[in-house]
Amino acid sequence: MLPLSRRDWLAQTSCGFGALALAGLAAEESRAAPIVNPLAAKPGHHKARAKRIIFLFMQGGVSHVDSYDYKPTLEKEDGKQLKFDDARIIANTGMRGSTQRVMKPLWKFAQQGKSGKWASNLFPEVNKIIDELCFIHSMRTEGVAHGPATLFLHCGSTNFIRPSMGSWVLYGLGSENANLPGFISIAPSNGNGGARNYGNAFLPAIYQGTPIGRAGGPASDATIRNLAPQLPPNVTQEHFDLLRELNAEQLKQNPDDAELEAVAASYELAWRMQKNAPDVMDIAKETTETQKLYGIGTKETDNFGKQCLMARRLSEAGVRFVQVTYGDNSANPAWDQHSNLPKHGDHARAVDKPIAGLLTDLKRRGLLEDTIVWWGGEFGRTPYAEKNGTGRDHNPGGFTVWLAGGGFKPACSFGATDEFGAAAVTDKVHMHDLHATILHQLGLNHEKLTFQYTGRPFRLTDVHGRVVKEVVS
Repeated sequence: MLPLSRRDWLAQTSCGFGALALAGLAAEESRAAPIVNPLAAKPGHHKARAKRIIFLFMQGGVSHVDSYDYKPTLEKEDGKQLKFDDARIIANTGMRGSTQRVMKPLWKFAQQGKSGKWASNLFPEVNKIIDELCFIHSMRTEGVAHGPATLFLHCGSTNFIRPSMGSWVLYGLGSENANLPGFISIAPSNGNGGARNYGNAFLPAIYQGTPIGRAGGPASDATIRNLAPQLPPNVTQEHFDLLRELNAEQLKQNPDDAELEAVAASYELAWRMQKNAPDVMDIAKETTETQKLYGIGTKETDNFGKQCLMARRLSEAGVRFVQVTYGDNSANPAWDQHSNLPKHGDHARAVDKPIAGLLTDLKRRGLLEDTIVWWGGEFGRTPYAEKNGTGRDHNPGGFTVWLAGGGFKPACSFGATDEFGAAAVTDKVHMHDLHATILHQLGLNHEKLTFQYTGRPFRLTDVHGRVVKEVVS
């Protein structure tokens, strides 16, 4: 057997050069032909009202009856033992009508803004701009536990492997910036679905989300590793020229290899990110006034404030879908107060000013008009005390989310739960409906945004979902 020539050896081992790519990749003036960018921006199905989305995920489930869903009956019936259909008890035993102790809101409600929207003082800073928000009070979802409900929120399924919403949006619209990932998840949790919440599942690998940081970790960790080149520019340029030539040859020999295409495209993106991402992610470039607006420099709000400001910078730079998770990696995430509901106050203080700052900053920069800000958790919480204690259990049958910008009606309150806030009863909105509506505002028809896999077309909303036209202008 004749020894391999250098050229033959390189051709056969080209896929092992990923480390070289991550050390420093393409210059635009490269001599080799460029790899086609599969993330190039593309038109939607209809005229869009929004170009991008920032999802503020309140992991664990904020209590709607302590924040935005005002129920005077809870004050009136506080302490009484009444019968409710408890979702967890029904799921575990099938028994309906369990007796529970009604618990009044722990925060005082009052009318806010010019619209007179009833809201508690749990989020006083957001209350100052409450007229910018569009509330949906009749949300319903699937899954009683955090894992299934969180997966359903992100992927439209409680257990099957499905692409995340961010991946679907990137697949449908591409990215507005070829030098940054099109879908970024800031501080995602390792639990309750973990990487599946920003994963691509059966969509091509190029559409998966890019995680930076971790839930509960410091904002300083929310960065993209290995951005700084490890070798001199001329050396990394030589490495890239060789790698790009080899990748082009591999793609020529394997024209239908989606994974190879994704790898080649990711190498291209890696180099461009080295030139652009550090500047975009450097919040120190912001003015002192802007940083204070987000609560940066104040102990309680510094961490989430930095993450929200980073979300604004990424969105402004053209990232299509940015998620910011307020949570942690414990068994009972962040807002999950089963036995200590007053803890909601600590979490609210951490996120209230940063969220208000984000909305204010987006509006004054002219970005809120075509940016959707979506706030909410995987479910709400019960209007009664769990196990007769001092906390509230999970409530998937009725809860509140709000949306701002992107063509959603400001100062709008849609739908309603019953007099206790236990279940959605008027103008019910399923999580599939919310997904369909957000996609609609981005210019995507949820029934047409499909991908053929294992012999059938899949979509984020499965065979369900309707656009809630009452909340869009």
